[in-house]
Amino acid sequence: PYACMSLSETERIWYRDMERILGSFGSQKPLSKEGIAAGLNEESIDKIFQCVLNDHPELFYVDGYSYTKYSRGDMLTAVDFSGTYNVDLDAAVDRAQTIGLAAEQILAGIGMEASDYDKVKYVYDTLIRQTDYDLDAADNQNIYSVFVNHTSVCQGYAKATQYLLNRLGVECTLVLGTVETGEGHAWNLVKVDGEYYYVDTTWGDVSYQMEESALEEGDARDGAGRVVMPEINYDYLNVTTAELLRTHSIGDGVPMPVCTATQANYYVREGAYFSSYDEAQMAALFQAAIESGRRDVTIKCADRACYSEIIAGLIDGQEIFRYLSDEEGQIAYAQNEKQLSLTFWVTNE
Repeated sequence: PYACMSLSETERIWYRDMERILGSFGSQKPLSKEGIAAGLNEESIDKIFQCVLNDHPELFYVDGYSYTKYSRGDMLTAVDFSGTYNVDLDAAVDRAQTIGLAAEQILAGIGMEASDYDKVKYVYDTLIRQTDYDLDAADNQNIYSVFVNHTSVCQGYAKATQYLLNRLGVECTLVLGTVETGEGHAWNLVKVDGEYYYVDTTWGDVSYQMEESALEEGDARDGAGRVVMPEINYDYLNVTTAELLRTHSIGDGVPMPVCTATQANYYVREGAYFSSYDEAQMAALFQAAIESGRRDVTIKCADRACYSEIIAGLIDGQEIFRYLSDEEGQIAYAQNEKQLSLTFWVTNE
């Protein structure tokens, strides 16, 4: 697991101990004296514990830990470790079965032979469609909130993404940090076709955007002035470190790679990444959306010059009507200034 591999060989001794203790609902179990002999002490516990939780979203019943240390003079001789749990053992077993069944139903929708990109997009789309962002959701720091209650916050979204992708054979780990408002946040690091990317399923859910008033900079209104949006935003599906850092800050708990690959970025893969206003590419993008039955299209721009050029053509020059018909309703749009993206859709609202 990714966080485990960030630890030293010595730290992994206690990692394996905690993994075993927490996985068996253990209490007052000794951490290996081998670790103590190698230099581990009580100051090592929190870092290693966080790595275990980062790697194991299935430990949904773990809230924290406690420990008892034994010393002879100034010398640490033993440490007993306990998990703190949010439910009792019987309830944890029942919930694990319920989570497993819900996950199996989701995973039945995609095969192991699918590409890494398709697996990541499928999990991203499915979790967003099945989950609503709710700060007051019960169990919102773990996967039970997503798979069973279908309401959660960022920790639940990110851990559920990790839980499913790991079962599909895609390397995925939890990332902790903050966002531009200073709030703590959780998202994922994934490996697609051998390259690392960031994925933020929470920020892909428009119910979160509405909750956080993330539409302030855009014009996401229909002809009657009402705010409406497609349910999925792809600005954070397989992005580089540079793109992520426009709005996120990565915590220093587990070292993260610098992600530079773009081949599996949603917009690049879907032909929606523009370096200039290419009318042929634009027509092909909208035509493909129409043929697939989609009523919304998002365009990603390589730089601000391209972004301004496309706004001038599609919005100011109203050329959007060349590509998207408004016969069935109003054409609405949203702008994301930070990610240089534009979303257009037809709404009947």
